[in-house]
Amino acid sequence: MFKCNYKTLSLCFNAFHDVKVNDMPEYGDYVLLELKDGRHTAGQWYPNDTFGKENIMSGKFGRGSFDSVDVSEVVKWHYLERYDLSRCLEDEDIGSINFAPRSEDTYEVKISGFKSFKDGDFPKREQYCLLIFNDGTLHAGRWDELGENNGMFIYASALASHSMEKVWAWTPLSSDEVFEREEAKERERLAEEELNKNPTADPEKFKYGTDINVYYEKALEKLRKEYPWATVNQMKKQLQPYVIVPRHGKYIFGQDNGTFMGQPVVKEWTGGSTADEFIDFLCEYTRENVKSYDPQVKFTYGTDIKTYFDMAYEKVKKDYSWLNKKIADKYCKYAIIEVDGELEYARKFRDDKEFHIYECATADSILHNMEYEFQEAALRENPVEAEYAVPFGSVDIRGWGLEKYTIYKLKTGDYKVYVQAGDRTTGGSREFFITPDCFKAKTYSEFLDRYLEIVPGGSFGLCKKDLLPNKDLKKFFGY
Repeated sequence: MFKCNYKTLSLCFNAFHDVKVNDMPEYGDYVLLELKDGRHTAGQWYPNDTFGKENIMSGKFGRGSFDSVDVSEVVKWHYLERYDLSRCLEDEDIGSINFAPRSEDTYEVKISGFKSFKDGDFPKREQYCLLIFNDGTLHAGRWDELGENNGMFIYASALASHSMEKVWAWTPLSSDEVFEREEAKERERLAEEELNKNPTADPEKFKYGTDINVYYEKALEKLRKEYPWATVNQMKKQLQPYVIVPRHGKYIFGQDNGTFMGQPVVKEWTGGSTADEFIDFLCEYTRENVKSYDPQVKFTYGTDIKTYFDMAYEKVKKDYSWLNKKIADKYCKYAIIEVDGELEYARKFRDDKEFHIYECATADSILHNMEYEFQEAALRENPVEAEYAVPFGSVDIRGWGLEKYTIYKLKTGDYKVYVQAGDRTTGGSREFFITPDCFKAKTYSEFLDRYLEIVPGGSFGLCKKDLLPNKDLKKFFGY
């Protein structure tokens, strides 16, 4: 690594260019800028057009997404990325590096005060900095804090960035509106923290104190008159719960919306001015959630998951004759578990080692899900022995074009259909099992009537008039 002491290093930029016609950077050059008000920044030159009539110029110096300096604000510019300081920085005695020769009338800008991440020094959020890379090149960018002691320097649109690992030393350039807005937000945050150290409570709104659980308990008393199974856990589950927090020096009721950029986000409740009004609101806000926990509806068939497994299995087995419980259990791991005192449906996905809550408000919903999973499992375990790609011309399905329509004969003698359609940007596919009931039809025409109830022509492109004349398809289906 370089031997130079960055703490005492100065960079002296001498050969500045005035902003004028025929003396501007090349398109895309990243350059150091001096603004009309004397501040210094950097940016990538994007002219709006070639220089026009009467020497009028237009364009901007981009610094990041929605972050730029118009050329009208700039008086001078200096090349930045064209330099390689490696050899100079290898000299431990170097104290100042000049960019271009100096003379008495040379306009000079000196930049110093470099710091290093290795010393635990980090820029402030949104601070725009001059950077010396580990390879000795110069760059610039705006510090984007990703967490404590972690971040990157944004330098172009679409969040193009320099990682902190590339930077040998950095120093802030002049303050700007983006940074000043962030500083103002930080001052507001600190002022808010000071106000909230000793918050006051409105005696009408917080008649029962400042413990939010007290208000949930009082709302629960009312809800249990209608829903005797209700619990506070049910009231708080699957919803953004309400909290009591200080704001501007006063306690408020608010909806907890998590955090954003490391700061809590709480939406204040403004639906009333008294404690009892808030309790009534909590009842209405949580009513549907509590209602969904009715044990007679959620667990109509009891709380033994084997009961649900057997019911779904027996229903699917009627059409998927080769299905057995070993296949069903291989792909479909369901359970009924207790979470925070409440019974919940749960399942394991793929290679999971533990169960996760599977949101189902009714017993019939979980049965429907299990049946679908058993059907999918059965098809996975039934190899394809033959296939027939149905021929078709140009078929439009409400703006999508039919791409594939293939019939598969399975090892057991059953059939499934694969349909794929799409447009220029997206697409989709579906698979259908042709139930044995279809094949009880005595004629091919009657068979197609039953078949098209499963794979409707209006939805998937080919109707009876398209399929009936196809003798190869008729033979493939065994008619």
